[in-house]
Order: sequence, then structure tokens, then C-alpha cells
Amino acid sequence: MRRSAAKAPAAAPQTAAAGADFPRSAPAAAPTEAPAGSPAGPPAGPPVDTAPRQQMQTEFPFELPRGYVDESGTVHRDGVMRLSTARDELIPLRDVRVQENPAYLSVVLLGRVITRLGTLAMVHDGIVENMFASDLAFLQDFYRQINAEGHTRAAVECPHCSEPFEVELGGSRLGES
Repeated sequence: MRRSAAKAPAAAPQTAAAGADFPRSAPAAAPTEAPAGSPAGPPAGPPVDTAPRQQMQTEFPFELPRGYVDESGTVHRDGVMRLSTARDELIPLRDVRVQENPAYLSVVLLGRVITRLGTLAMVHDGIVENMFASDLAFLQDFYRQINAEGHTRAAVECPHCSEPFEVELGGSRLGES
């Protein structure tokens, strides 16, 4: 059984609005056959990308230094935080609590990007609000690290003794790098 080549769809006519700013190209010449012994023309269809695609990591596991203690006394330490989106950083700015107290921004923001914490069914800003200060500070730093392409430190050298060391580049609050 022979298969026939599928015909390419006819090109849509160019309207004045669509092509007014661009020069029109000359009509394509009819394809000619390649002489015997010469390489064949371009391959039919788009080129196939055979290189393996690299997947971007969007979720990052963490372990709290102390752990969140729920109402039943269970300590939750292991969690997952996802990368923040522009929306994650903009929506909390409309929150009345953030407008009244800008320091509350990190609590609301972390409540949006922490996707799992221990065995809790859901993580929200109320959970973050009741964490120990050391855990909140840890999460703020972790947020900066994963949203700044993995680090917020830069290697520098002392101008006096030439000793290398690292400095912290992150902002003082989330959303303010």
C-alpha cells in the first residue's frame, strides 16, 4: 500500500493590515529536481531536536531548624517550597495586613509558596504566622536563595589582606532584593 505525501495547506492571503509594514517577498519558485549525484534538497518537515531537554527545578525540599508545632503537639520539620511567580509577590501587596504592616509581607508570601510542611493538609499564612522566629528567618533566607538562582552570596576578597570570603547580597525582606 502506498502512502501519498500530504499537501501543504495553501498560504493565507496577506491582508493590508497584516503586512503593511513588511515588504512582500517574491513568489517562491517551483522546486527543481537535483541533478544525479548531488545532495538532496532540504529535508521534508522541521528539523528534529535530538538533544535531551533540561528540566528546570521549581520545587525545593527544606528542613526547618526547630519545626512548626501544630495544635495537637506534632512537630513538622520537612517541607517543600516552590519558586515564586510575579503574581506571588504582587497579590500580598493588596492584603490589608501587609498594607498596615509591611513586615507581614514575608508571612503572606511564604504562605503562598510553601507547598508542603510535614503531614499538614495545607500550608497558609496562618501556619507561617505561628512558626518560631528562627524558622521564619530560615524560610526567608531559603526563599531568597531559591529565587535568586540558587544563592544570594558573592565571593569577594578583602582589600587589605587579600583573604577571600563571602558576603550576603539578599535584601532585608522578601520581595525587596
